[in-house]
Amino acid sequence: MKFSHSLKFNAVAEWWDEYIAYSALKKKIYEVPQSSYSDHPADTHEESRLMAGNGSSANDQFIPLLDRELNKITSFYIVQAKEIESELEEVKQLVDEKEAQGLRPTPEYLDDDGDDDDDDDDGSPSRASRSRKTSVSEPPSPIATRRDHSRGRRSSTSSNYDLEASMHSNAMSETTNGTRITRPLSRIFGRRNSFGPETIWTSKSDYATDTRMIFKRRITTLYINATSLKSYVELNYSGFRKILKKYDKVTFNELKDNYMHNSVEKHAPFLQESKDRLNQIIAQIIALYARCVTANDLSAAAKQLRIHQREHIVWERDTVWRQMIGQERRGESDGQIKALGGSVEGAENPILAVPTPVGRIKITNKGISLLIALATFILLLNLDLIEGEEANRCFAILCFSTILWATEAIPLFVTSMLVPLLVVCLRVVRSDDPFHDRLSPHEATKYIFSIMFSPTIMLLIGGFTIASALSKTNIDRILITRVLSLAGTRPSIVLLAFMFVSCFASMWISNVAAPTLCFTLIRPILVNLPPGSRFAPCVILGIALAANIGGQSSPISSPQNLIALQAMEPPLDWLGWFAVALPVSGLSIVLIWLLLLASYNPSRTLDGEEIIIKPIRASKDRFTAKQYFVSFVCIGTIALWCFEHALEDVIGDMGIIAIIPVLAFFGTGVLKKADFDQFLWTVVFLAMGGIALGKAVTTSGLLETMDIVIRDMVTGLSTYAVVLSLSAVVVVVSTFISHTIAAVLLVPIAKEVGANLPGSPARLLIFVTGLVASAGMALPVSGFPNQTAASQEDEIGQLYLSTADFIYNGVPASLISTVVVATVGYSLMKFTGI
Repeated sequence: MKFSHSLKFNAVAEWWDEYIAYSALKKKIYEVPQSSYSDHPADTHEESRLMAGNGSSANDQFIPLLDRELNKITSFYIVQAKEIESELEEVKQLVDEKEAQGLRPTPEYLDDDGDDDDDDDDGSPSRASRSRKTSVSEPPSPIATRRDHSRGRRSSTSSNYDLEASMHSNAMSETTNGTRITRPLSRIFGRRNSFGPETIWTSKSDYATDTRMIFKRRITTLYINATSLKSYVELNYSGFRKILKKYDKVTFNELKDNYMHNSVEKHAPFLQESKDRLNQIIAQIIALYARCVTANDLSAAAKQLRIHQREHIVWERDTVWRQMIGQERRGESDGQIKALGGSVEGAENPILAVPTPVGRIKITNKGISLLIALATFILLLNLDLIEGEEANRCFAILCFSTILWATEAIPLFVTSMLVPLLVVCLRVVRSDDPFHDRLSPHEATKYIFSIMFSPTIMLLIGGFTIASALSKTNIDRILITRVLSLAGTRPSIVLLAFMFVSCFASMWISNVAAPTLCFTLIRPILVNLPPGSRFAPCVILGIALAANIGGQSSPISSPQNLIALQAMEPPLDWLGWFAVALPVSGLSIVLIWLLLLASYNPSRTLDGEEIIIKPIRASKDRFTAKQYFVSFVCIGTIALWCFEHALEDVIGDMGIIAIIPVLAFFGTGVLKKADFDQFLWTVVFLAMGGIALGKAVTTSGLLETMDIVIRDMVTGLSTYAVVLSLSAVVVVVSTFISHTIAAVLLVPIAKEVGANLPGSPARLLIFVTGLVASAGMALPVSGFPNQTAASQEDEIGQLYLSTADFIYNGVPASLISTVVVATVGYSLMKFTGI
């Protein structure tokens, strides 16, 4: 378990803000200026130089953060330790007073007991017992004199009170003459000494039993507080040790030992005398518990207190941290939903609130879009626009889904799941025989579900598995930092390096995760830029645009590529894809790089001063056996994908190859069930819905009707003219809606258009559609990389990019990429025989 998770799991919930801010410090490590990392970690004077304050700027920034956490922890510890000692002395005094008082009940106890006798005619021992427990505390009483502490003390007294009262009531039974038998309580309070005079701690009277219960509860609470403080010290000590170890590893320094010995261990919580004193307090509490509860049996006292402590910890974890971890796992926090690189509001602000007798109805843009989609759907179902009932109904489903996908009135994957429901219920699927009989709902269900989970979906899952393994074993970060370390200090070269790295990472870990990783790596550079630098927005936008281009570079880099492969007959192998996509992607990135240089001039500030970028130091971590294993499996899988056509008699399809990394990584424990849960399953269901819609359009006869219209449109046009027209349509559509949805809608059209052209270049047009779908990047909402870049903020919370940045640079970048696909890509496709 990671220490950050262990800290959350073992911390006292009410004290959470007083623990070391481990995650924040870990994040700061990667924001330290990397040019200040030590080049001589073995320097014998390094430790004294660091602690003297004359070291590198990295230490000058990080040590004050550690000092602030250390002072916070020390202050909290001192307050808590004083409160526990004061509480212990108070309980000791009350124990002595109660012992001196002897077995003589207080007048208040006797008065309340008389009242209880009047009320006890119904034979309810628990009511009388509870009343006596309340009255025994007057005066003096541990309950009455217990103080409310100001900082984070656990307030479990009330819950323990009810537990003890219930335990006492259940342990007592009433005999025929009205006397109570309390022998079962001996198991709770230990064996009583039958020899010698009775005391308040050994007597079996009701008054003595009630008194012991009250003191047991208070001493138990005191024990839990003391042991929690001891755990608090141990957790924070481990936190400092681990964060300093991480810091030394990343920055190539040797700060850990010196700071731990000369700073951490010099503060009160971590002094040996403080630890000894806390252990003495815990021993005194155990002795006090033994005196009051277990008849001076220290072993039984320690055992019972540990049981109470364990039950309390289990209760806290179940009620507090399980809820917190569940919220984090679901992506919910403070009413917001986590997004890539930022957060978006969980609920859309209404544009109008209409009062009604049942309350105010909030009208939102998405609600209006949903109503428009429903009205369009109902209208089209009742109009005979297309010949054939199945085709007409399928056209209504197509328009309904398109509106929902374009407006995102409901989540995209929900719309995808709506497709098979409508296709089956409206009976738009027909058989493949010459009569094209309408399938029954039962037959249509089997058919639709059989084609939804296709080899393409398994290929998508295999891609997610490879991406997760590369990320979890840190291979992606190691390789990327080693490449970026070669970029030097010139802003233009650093920009180009980040763009190529973003593109390459998008090929293998998806264009969703790649820009997020690059934005993390670029953060230390951004925080050290001079005010007014134009390099920051330039490199952030460059990473996003390059990630979009990376979405067309390999078959598994984006869902639209897999949709294109699914539609090709026969499917294109990986070598054929790379032969076209890699040159197209590389040329597009270089041209977009030149565009950004001309637009931002990132090498200089607004005042004309030249910018020198702090170099990124390559990771010096050696590859472990696990990393070599992951690399071998990934490379082997990709090699099999490349030569799939030569092996199809053995493996059948690329989807079967995709099972290899799933078995290799999950079977050996490299990936866990939690990693499987984190896959982008919404994308999987989105692709499955697209496949279902495509089959419905084909089998319903709608595609045949479209074929007539399309044939009339392309009559007399050359293949290249169709490529140019289709590219323009695809880039416009993919700019305003999801790239994947654009492919879902336009790939079937491209396939049908190609089938009606001379030479039937259907595969070529499908390939063009898949590549150009990734080129729509003119707006902040055009694709995942743009959305991630649009949410990036500086140190004071201001966004690096505005909508104008995307329009002024994204529109030309989209045109550049589209033209490259329609020219260079088209030529390569013709050359390779696609």
